[in-house]
Amino acid sequence: MNLSDEIVDDLKGVWHAATVHAFTEDLCSDVLNDLSWQKYLIQDYAFVGALTELVKTMIDKCPGHHQREVFEGFLDVLTGAEDQFFIDAFQKANVPESQWSSEEESEVTIKFKELFSSASGGSYADVLSVLLPVEWVYLTWATKHKNSNPRDSYNEWILLHNNEEFTEFVMFLKSEFDVASQNHSQEDRERMKDYFSTACELEVLFFDHCYVKD
Repeated sequence: MNLSDEIVDDLKGVWHAATVHAFTEDLCSDVLNDLSWQKYLIQDYAFVGALTELVKTMIDKCPGHHQREVFEGFLDVLTGAEDQFFIDAFQKANVPESQWSSEEESEVTIKFKELFSSASGGSYADVLSVLLPVEWVYLTWATKHKNSNPRDSYNEWILLHNNEEFTEFVMFLKSEFDVASQNHSQEDRERMKDYFSTACELEVLFFDHCYVKD
């Protein structure tokens, strides 16, 4: 069994909690309340900023030209279409720039940044061990709801994470991680498992933090 599948198999409960969370279920069913969505947009915009820096680090660690091209393409998405999504979504959700640009980051967002920083100091495989789970979680829940048709902002967010290009990118990450991790010691692989597991646990806590029940 590949290391990525082995980790997900070991994390059954956490993986399910991250990919079938009340937040994403409500979002896809178009019943997520406004406050939850506003909190999520603010914190996730900060998260994507950290993710962008992680991808820049990844580009410097790439073992070959092909990998570098793929990550440069993903960086273009983060700084282009995805960034524009947030700017538009803030406006539609009535979140002024004075709020989203100055809101205090949650404890979970800060922990994500710390995790990314720690992994960035390691190898190509180390960075993949945190990048893969955060993208794979989103592909999983968004694909599950690919036939949903909620309000525009919700639907745009779903479509950003269940299209063919994103699917190919996540499968690329998975393949790269499984291959790259084979070239490391068992001690290194255990560290990568811990990174991966922590990322999944933080995804659950991130959704928990943003989800405000009516």
